[in-house]
Amino acid sequence: MYLLDTSVWSFVLSRKVIREERITLLVSNIIQNDLAVLCGCVRQELLSGISKKEVFIRLRDSLREFDDIALSKEDYELAAEFMNTCRAKGIQGSSTDFLLCAICANNNLTLVTSDKDFIRICKHCNFKLKFVELPVR
Repeated sequence: MYLLDTSVWSFVLSRKVIREERITLLVSNIIQNDLAVLCGCVRQELLSGISKKEVFIRLRDSLREFDDIALSKEDYELAAEFMNTCRAKGIQGSSTDFLLCAICANNNLTLVTSDKDFIRICKHCNFKLKFVELPVR
């Protein structure tokens, strides 16, 4: 199972970018095989900042096809542990970034992202990562 980061969803959903076939195929394969899950913070990030109500509703309704992973206190505790570990090593990240890592670690999910911060985090925290290089827009 895969947790797709906001960066990957945004790239695939954007109408303004040139499609990168390898990324589109990867995400399509994950979705078509019912291997994608969402979490509330990614859902919120994807829906935030959409100024047109009809676009918001269309995206909201499309994302409702994906289950949200239920978060536990252990997810938040591990996220804090990951953040503390990384900060001690001089690695910064957002609370949301560390929460995504913890969710993946605790639920045996692979995080699919184009955010290079996760490469640095993954070196010190035990979770599965699939990094995809996005083309420059």
